[in-house]
This record gives sequence, structure tokens and C-alpha cells, in this order.
Amino acid sequence: MSNSTTATILAKRLTNSQPYWQTEAGRSLWETQRACLGPVVEARAGGHSLEISMGPALMTMSAISHPIRWSPTRQLACTDSTLICPPDQLALPDHCLDVMVIQHWLEHLNDAHFTLQEAARVTADNGILVLFGFNPIGLGGVVRQWRQRQQQFPWNGTWRSVSRLRDWLAFVDFEVERVDYCCFRGRTNAKCGEYWESLGRRHNLPLGESYMIQAHRRQRQAPVQRLKFGLEVPASPASLGVTRSGSSAHCQTQTRLAHSQSEKTSSEDS
Repeated sequence: MSNSTTATILAKRLTNSQPYWQTEAGRSLWETQRACLGPVVEARAGGHSLEISMGPALMTMSAISHPIRWSPTRQLACTDSTLICPPDQLALPDHCLDVMVIQHWLEHLNDAHFTLQEAARVTADNGILVLFGFNPIGLGGVVRQWRQRQQQFPWNGTWRSVSRLRDWLAFVDFEVERVDYCCFRGRTNAKCGEYWESLGRRHNLPLGESYMIQAHRRQRQAPVQRLKFGLEVPASPASLGVTRSGSSAHCQTQTRLAHSQSEKTSSEDS
């Protein structure tokens, strides 16, 4: 598949998701996700960040000096600082980003693990990789069971569990630092209730409609080479490393030599 064909398909998927974010349910989800992300990124200053998101920008509260957004085509670019390329071929050098955010795109990409691999590649050693996804075991997953045939966002995506993404992250040498659940609402409620959101966030119940995964690169321990020391029996008793057995054998040899010499002298005198 050519890059132009891929860009057209991704642009169509992004365009089809936009009406959802204009609904009360979509706005409520975006607000709770932004509230989850805020404490994670607001303390990071300077550097660069990249956001590959289905919805409106989430990094508006960050002190990152150079925030970048991704778009599949130039026509859908929202700002001048927009990266336009395939998501699995990011036009960025290795380890250059302090914050990397992917919001719901892993659910709508055919080769999502390649995009995650690219996101891991461009994240700095001391940077953070943040993933937003719909929780298949939350209350939203129950609704999806009878709406999954609908060909509209978000029901038409592939909802992956936290454990599955944990395995994917381990494959790219990242480890999960924390998982937060957000957007707690009933089956028929469009807006996240303040009471239920506060309760669910306080106890981090895995029943929220969405989850946020924070991951960082696994630190490799420097290999330690142990030195091997060998002790040999010294050649002379004057050596500092003389052993008890070596010293005894040497003394016995000297005694025998002296005795032989004495017998020889006595024989010559007689």
C-alpha cells in the first residue's frame, strides 16, 4: 500500500471521528483525559513533545517549549508545528522527545504495533510515553457489545486491554510506570458524573471508560565483570606469598641436602 493511499485512509478515519468529540459524551471524555494527563506533563519544561490524537489537543497545559501535533495530510493540519508522515514512519531522530502521546489511534491502525515501535524509538531515555485507549472491561465495553456492528467512532475500533499493551510495551523495551482510569459514567449517561469521577479516580477503579498508560524506557544495568585471582605456590620461602605446605617442603629438602653434605665430609676426612 502506497503512502498516499495510507494517508487517505487515515485522513478519512480521523475525519469520521470528529463528530464524536462535538457531542456531550465526547467532550466529557476529552475533559477527563486532559485532567489525567495534566499532572503528568505540567512539570516538564523545555524540550519537545509529539501528540498523535484522534480528538482535540491534550497538551495545552504543558510547559514543553516545542509541542508538535501529527496529521496524516496537510489539509487536516491544525497548526504550523505539525508532523505529516505515516504514523509508523515518524520523520524524527531517535530519542528526541520528552513526551510522546498517542490518543486512541492504536485502536484504528491496521499495524498498530509498528506505530508503537516508532513512538518508543523517538522517546528520550528520560522521556515518557503516554497511551490513551478505551477500556474493554469498563462500562463502555458493556455498551460496545451491542453496538460494535456500528461503523462509527468509537465503536468501530479494536479496543485492547491494558495487559495486551503492557506486553507490546515490553517488546519495545518499555515498562509501564502507572495506569490511570478515567471517565466514569453510567450506561445511559453521556456526561461523566462529578461524584463518580471523583470516586473512581480516588480508588483508580478499572471500570472507567478510558485508561491512560504511562511508560518509560527500561533502564539496562551495566554488565559487571568479576575479576578472577589465582594463587600459585611460590618458588622460594622468601616470597610474601609462600604457603604453609610450600615452606615445609622446602625446609625438608634443605635438611636432607645438609645431612648428605655432612656425611660426605666425614667420609673424606677418614
